[in-house]
Amino acid sequence: MTSAPRRTLNDAVTRFWSVAAPLYDLPLLQQWVYRPPQNEMIAALNESGARKVADIACGTGILADRISRELHLDQVYGVDMSDGMLAKAKARSSDVQWRKGPAEHLPFEDGELDAIVTTSAFHFFDQPAALREFHRVLAPGGLVAVATLSPRQPLPLHRLSANRLNPAHNPSPEEMRALFEGAGFSVSDQHRVRRPAWTRVLSDLITVGIKP
Repeated sequence: MTSAPRRTLNDAVTRFWSVAAPLYDLPLLQQWVYRPPQNEMIAALNESGARKVADIACGTGILADRISRELHLDQVYGVDMSDGMLAKAKARSSDVQWRKGPAEHLPFEDGELDAIVTTSAFHFFDQPAALREFHRVLAPGGLVAVATLSPRQPLPLHRLSANRLNPAHNPSPEEMRALFEGAGFSVSDQHRVRRPAWTRVLSDLITVGIKP
């Protein structure tokens, strides 16, 4: 069952993004911050052969819409907790199925999906609980790909930003591997997001896992 602190955090995040949804679509923000990891997610999905895919914390639906248009899968879902984000997502595409819910309690049956992706949101999740939930809803052989902020070097404030629900918060590569393996995934790939040198201050990491 979701704890009271987690509900409070989820509610705060939901309220913020419902207000900030229009800013999320700013072209420069999308091009330099969000598009590089999204490009890599599409490449990973294309290579995997997945047919039923969900983008978790989908925001205004840019990545889910691209997956639908570019890969022509059987089913694409976008899941988010923010009504403001989902309203913009629904206006963007009628081909994607949009659903409301937190990463820790997804609106899918056991083994329903072939792949899950999530970008620029993992730091908001209860990370161990979210990965266990991803494992639950994926079919055997299913793929999960997470892009998240991850410091290249330990930072003095890194541990201060962690909390009881997110013990790693912005995890190191080693911490991400441990989180994936703890949820039952086998890590098949891990690398830094490929982006222009001047934007690498973001220092984001992609970790890909397979459900045995």
